[in-house]
Amino acid sequence: MNDLALAVPAEATRHSGPAEERRVLPRTPDLLHSAGFRFAMVYAVLLALSAAALALYLWWATAGLLDRQTEAAIRADAQGLSERWNEGGLPALVITIRERLEQNVDDDAIYLLVDPDMQQITGNLRSWPDPVRRPDVLYELAVVRAGAPTLAQVQRYDLPGGYHLLIGRDVQGRAKLRQLLTDALLWGLIVVAVMALAGAFIVRSLFRRTLANVSATAAAISAGDFSRRVRVSGRGDEFDQLAETINDMLDRIGRLMEGVREVSNAIAHDLRTPITRARTRLEDAALHATTPDALHAAIERATDDLDGIVAVFHALLRISEIEAGSRRSAFTRVDLGAILADTAELYEPVAEEKGLHLAVEVPGGLAVTGDPDMLRQAVTNLTDNAVKFSPSGGIVRLFAAAVPAGVEIAVQDEGPGIPPEDLARATERFFRGEAARSTPGSGLGLALVQAVAHLHGGTLRLDALDPGLRATLCLPAGG
Repeated sequence: MNDLALAVPAEATRHSGPAEERRVLPRTPDLLHSAGFRFAMVYAVLLALSAAALALYLWWATAGLLDRQTEAAIRADAQGLSERWNEGGLPALVITIRERLEQNVDDDAIYLLVDPDMQQITGNLRSWPDPVRRPDVLYELAVVRAGAPTLAQVQRYDLPGGYHLLIGRDVQGRAKLRQLLTDALLWGLIVVAVMALAGAFIVRSLFRRTLANVSATAAAISAGDFSRRVRVSGRGDEFDQLAETINDMLDRIGRLMEGVREVSNAIAHDLRTPITRARTRLEDAALHATTPDALHAAIERATDDLDGIVAVFHALLRISEIEAGSRRSAFTRVDLGAILADTAELYEPVAEEKGLHLAVEVPGGLAVTGDPDMLRQAVTNLTDNAVKFSPSGGIVRLFAAAVPAGVEIAVQDEGPGIPPEDLARATERFFRGEAARSTPGSGLGLALVQAVAHLHGGTLRLDALDPGLRATLCLPAGG
């Protein structure tokens, strides 16, 4: 019972095996519920609407133009004949209509002038069409002209004295052209609709083939194969960007999981000793303590061991809180000079006791935007390490300076430093180099400093010196 035991809930143990068997494999959605089908239909509808809009514009620009030309010609005729009526009355109007019929090269003009009894006076229609009753409407109707049925657009004009004038144009040829154009556009829309559907299914196929890669990778990851990655085509398109983003995410998840395993192992390893030691002391005191003072001393030593364990968990929770970014709401303008001066004042007695000289160099007015408590904690951790590892007679320097990228806060000592091969791992949780094995600590100090740096958008840089180490907290100008 001397090892650290991690209790597993019975319920979790009982279901851990069947959970693997109950894993539901991803199923292929049916056609109507397929995202690829919906995107394909959107593509088809947009293409069909675009083609319909183009067809309507072409119809308006051609058949519509013919109708507008006919209306304009009728209005122009009406204006001219109205002027002739005003100038010479009925005789002048009759002469003008006959002249225009004789000069009509296209043979499409239609005129009919009738008296108050609706009897023909002149024109190329024998009788007044019954449907034409209102003077403000352009009628399109079948008429008989020169003994042959035809289609005409006509408009009625009422003249003084009860006379009535019908002006129009034969639009039989234009109607055939308009019908031909309408049929062609309708057939064109049908062809476009068929092509849109065919294109939609092609798009759906491409969409499914592209996402099948992502789906297969996600299924493999879900099944426990964390080595799988989404295949990148190399075209550099949006799907490649998505694949690269997913792969980066999977790499980060892999690193985090590896970090969790390492932290779990480190917690089990580092906490086993103090827990075992505290338990042993309490057992020994229970068995061998003969006086209340001896028992009290044993309990105090065990309490110190347990306090160290609590401090480790507190540091871990502190790091998790910082990495979650929940402290950004406490950001304010921070005077770095005050933080370094307070830290130097705090560690001055400890440095004097070890025979160290603590030097502080901070230019006036140096400030950043950040969490003052977190920054003070980071500087305190760096100073604590420097004082802890510096030999008697050494110098520990705390200094800060403005740089083009922002502000740098550095703590430099003359201790054994960190070997170059360990610098990359120095900020990992619970990592302790060979030189630090014999000194008190949990291996969380630099990890906390790095978390504070990341919270402020900065970095922690470690430079090996000869002798010693310089730890530099680099913060951006805006914090």
